[in-house]
Amino acid sequence: MLIESFQNEKVKYITKLLTDNRFRKKSDVFVVEGQQENERAQKYHFEAVEFFICENIFQKELPKGKVHLVNDKVYEKIAYRGSSEGIIGVYKTKESDLASFNPKENSTIIIVEGVEKPGNLGAILRSCEAFGVDALIVSDGKTDFYNPNVIRSSVGCLFGMQVFQAENPETLAFLQKNKFNIYTTIMDETAEDLYRRDFTQKSAVLFGTEHSGLSEFWIGKGKNTLIPMAGSIDSLNLSNAVAITCYETLKQKKG
Repeated sequence: MLIESFQNEKVKYITKLLTDNRFRKKSDVFVVEGQQENERAQKYHFEAVEFFICENIFQKELPKGKVHLVNDKVYEKIAYRGSSEGIIGVYKTKESDLASFNPKENSTIIIVEGVEKPGNLGAILRSCEAFGVDALIVSDGKTDFYNPNVIRSSVGCLFGMQVFQAENPETLAFLQKNKFNIYTTIMDETAEDLYRRDFTQKSAVLFGTEHSGLSEFWIGKGKNTLIPMAGSIDSLNLSNAVAITCYETLKQKKG
């Protein structure tokens, strides 16, 4: 049956999942829009609950599972990107426990403290996945990994990454237990250039918020590191700083 009414209960349901974070978390599901993003979710074994498909736009074979066909106007209402791509999937969330992560001997992990903007988190995930970072930890985080804006801005890279959320003490205990070299990004006279650090060994690089940097909790907990700058600006957008760092770690590992 083709869904053509905005008043259809399924349309109301998917709209609420997209706009009400508390309802989405309570439901233990999340929404994925776009062909590439849905393909990545399935590739990494996220369990699909149902799909909303506009056949006038989506020209591929219908996905396996429960499918609701909607007309163009309904799809445009429920899709963030309007009429693009024609597929929206609903998937079950996965819980990730930091204690279950077993890092390799040369693991690189990125830690961001207190990140608030979903778009920033998505861009960070994209860089981490692209440059082979082993895991991302959001310490004292305020952003939901399954926020639609995170998934959208990461282009589905969230699904192939090991991602964890933890409080600062738990994060520090994990790093110390697993004997990580800890590199903090606190600007002071002890900071050394990023390019002089050795990322061929087990390494964790920590970043704070753009407006205040890392919190006092991390002072003295690691070796201060900075990205050398040639211009008059002394800082970068958080996601750009993470991307540069991720690239440097990959470059060193490739020799």
